[in-house]
Amino acid sequence: MNLRNTEIFCAIASHRSFSKAAAARQISQPAVSQALQQLEDDLGVMLVDRSQRPIELTAAGAVFYERCQKWLEEYREIEDAVHQFSGRVTGKVRVASIYSVGLLQMSSYVRRMREEHPDVELHLDYSRPDEIYARLLRDEIDLGIMSFPRDGGEIGSIPWQVQEMVLAVAPEHPLAGRAAVALSEIDGLDFVAFTADLTIRRKTEKLLKSADVSVKVVHQFDNVETIKRAVEIDLGVAILPLSTMRRELEFGTLHAAHFSNVEFVRPMGIIHKRHKHLSRAAEKFVELLHEDAGDDGASITRQRAAGGIV
Repeated sequence: MNLRNTEIFCAIASHRSFSKAAAARQISQPAVSQALQQLEDDLGVMLVDRSQRPIELTAAGAVFYERCQKWLEEYREIEDAVHQFSGRVTGKVRVASIYSVGLLQMSSYVRRMREEHPDVELHLDYSRPDEIYARLLRDEIDLGIMSFPRDGGEIGSIPWQVQEMVLAVAPEHPLAGRAAVALSEIDGLDFVAFTADLTIRRKTEKLLKSADVSVKVVHQFDNVETIKRAVEIDLGVAILPLSTMRRELEFGTLHAAHFSNVEFVRPMGIIHKRHKHLSRAAEKFVELLHEDAGDDGASITRQRAAGGIV
């Protein structure tokens, strides 16, 4: 039985779509159709009912899909165990991250992983939180980078960072020269927010409401990079994770102020399928993330000791 064709069939089965399976496997749709046809020819049975929209598995296809998921997982565990004897870390790691982690931050992790483990094939993309959970349960990714992560049922979560949330303002803003501000000082200001469907937006609104603070939401985005660009041109202030503002603080395009009277943090976690074996390659990526998490904490401590970040 052809391993590649079996993996492609599982992608078709999980997505119930040839085009989505092609995108997930990063191959053409004709290649997906050809792989399925070869697999059906080898087995002598039809696995997919192509007349349905969305497509449906046949009875034989449903049995084959259930068994193949277990077989593929066992195969990867065997492959991973054998690779340990070579002393090299090899294999594939599929990671999806929320947009608000910060593109610069994640790109540095990818670069380090490729430098330290060149035989590992690392795939990183960005999705919305609900889609990351769905993809994890469909076995399309191995790890997810999430804020306020779930931890229960089929989903396990490894704590990663506790990110301090700070006030981000443009250099010319009246609050730009302040190392710390009271939350009440942003009452009535124009505000660039995360989109309403994100947990961080709901947590921010809850914080503001508890302090009887009202802001004017003038723009909202799901991407922290876009929020930073809006604040840089002084469209409003924002409340952002300090760790996502490294470059802007270094070059002076943004200023950050701690909150003097409240503690507002964003917990970050690395989610995985609870009862699924993590490959050595995936474990190495988790280790790398934790090494940098420690560096972030030390950096923030030093900056606080120096009198704040301005």
